[in-house]
Amino acid sequence: MRIPDWLIYTIVLVAISAAVFLHDERRDAGLTIPADIPGAAEPGPGAASETPPGSVGPLLPGPAPLDERVLVQVGDVEDGIGTAFAINRQGDWLTARHVVDGCSMVGLDLGDGRVVKAEDVWTSADSDLALIRTDRAPATVPVDPLQPLRIGDPGYHVGFPQGRSGEVSSRLLARSRLVTRGRYQLDESVLAWVEKDRSDGLEGTLAGMSGGPVFDADGEVVGVTVAESPRRGRIYTAAPDSIARFLQRSGAIAASDEGRPIAQASYHGEADRMRKSQAVMKVVCIAAHSALR
Repeated sequence: MRIPDWLIYTIVLVAISAAVFLHDERRDAGLTIPADIPGAAEPGPGAASETPPGSVGPLLPGPAPLDERVLVQVGDVEDGIGTAFAINRQGDWLTARHVVDGCSMVGLDLGDGRVVKAEDVWTSADSDLALIRTDRAPATVPVDPLQPLRIGDPGYHVGFPQGRSGEVSSRLLARSRLVTRGRYQLDESVLAWVEKDRSDGLEGTLAGMSGGPVFDADGEVVGVTVAESPRRGRIYTAAPDSIARFLQRSGAIAASDEGRPIAQASYHGEADRMRKSQAVMKVVCIAAHSALR
């Protein structure tokens, strides 16, 4: 008797998800920027380090030739995990390109051994962004990539670092230039955030949070986590203009829901609420060689 394809895919997805919970960080999809890579220098002019804690500075400037350059290498496609969030009830989920690029199977992990297979995956040609399409979403998060940002603005990152529920608070530092080499090549303007606080027990890499949303104080998405520099305490997110351009090209329309205000004292609870409502979910990638095993 032939085993149905959906059952095979579910078994493989669950196996990968279980392996992640055993703390095999090699299975976490993430771009980590080593401290010794040329170009990964300390922040330049206009960084949040010049702004007193708890206050905001000038408006975030546009991209400039002298923005800090950070270099990352994208290796071969491997089984991995990341984060995605629903932007509408029709089932469009935003994530990072490197989380799903090249995967033979992409799924959303519902927990308890249940996985929803993506119907389609659409990747950006000029930024580390991707869209996962399913038939519906139970809840959404508000996206507002066009509002003005200021140096020192708070940011709240939500996702599944190391395959587990976790969140980080940060302050907007500056613009940077993310240069991606390897399996594909990108050169894009991104936002650099300086890490401020983490959920209890979260130590080490944030890999697995890639593709997750970063919220402003109004509870609206202003970025997508795409890379980290652990030794510098930096998190890099897709720039708002990149998100707006990608959504326009993909034809996806974000829901018009209003955000719930988020503060340092409430961001842990708000992050848990978004994960429990399944507006923010774990993404599982199956590489071609795994699907054939």
